[in-house]
Amino acid sequence: MTDMQNRDEAARLYVIGDIHGRLDLLDLMIAAIHRDAKNTDDCLIVTVGDYIDRGPDSRGVLDRLQANPFPGRYVALKGNHEALLEEFLRDPAVGVHWRRVGGFETLHSYGVPVEPLMTGKNFEQAVEQLNAVLPPAHSQFFGSLKTSLDCGKYFLCHAGIRPGVPFDLQSEDDLLWIREEFLESTADFGKLVVHGHTPTVEPEVRPNRINIDTGAFATGRLTCVVLEDGRHRFLTAVQ
Repeated sequence: MTDMQNRDEAARLYVIGDIHGRLDLLDLMIAAIHRDAKNTDDCLIVTVGDYIDRGPDSRGVLDRLQANPFPGRYVALKGNHEALLEEFLRDPAVGVHWRRVGGFETLHSYGVPVEPLMTGKNFEQAVEQLNAVLPPAHSQFFGSLKTSLDCGKYFLCHAGIRPGVPFDLQSEDDLLWIREEFLESTADFGKLVVHGHTPTVEPEVRPNRINIDTGAFATGRLTCVVLEDGRHRFLTAVQ
């Protein structure tokens, strides 16, 4: 279940979509938010998860985020790819799936050799090697990730919510993984749900949700929605 103790509100809310190892785009977005936030002294920055996998520099992304590079309070949410990494560290067999969705790129960014894993074996050794090089600050960052955040009119999570289920009863599995049941719903959720997880060419704005995953790892476009006074606008980092 989600923890509705996780509540935060600010005059201006910046919510950044899936980063997936694109440190170059993250740095551009950090600079854009610094410029944009100069005219407010009350802002909150939230990232919706999927910091790792697929892109070239997962380690660099975590180095940057764990130190809060933003001009205000920062809350990091958990994505399904962070959940996969945690599962891999507990159970090396998860590597058979993780490798297909960007795990090799993450291991490579930490200097863990991926060649021995090409045949779908030797994942136990990779877990040992990753544990040996994973910085304590990164482990602390993973441990601090929230599965959702209640921000007044907005409910923030990685993937979405299960329609018909109260916010405080949402399962972690749905918050990190749900797709069709949420994306196809036209229900009024009671709050506007801001999420990532499902890549789209442009930000997707619906009456009940805003999707800010613009596939940064593949498109070279990272999106941030700015929420203020009941209105929204977007910042885009393009490489």
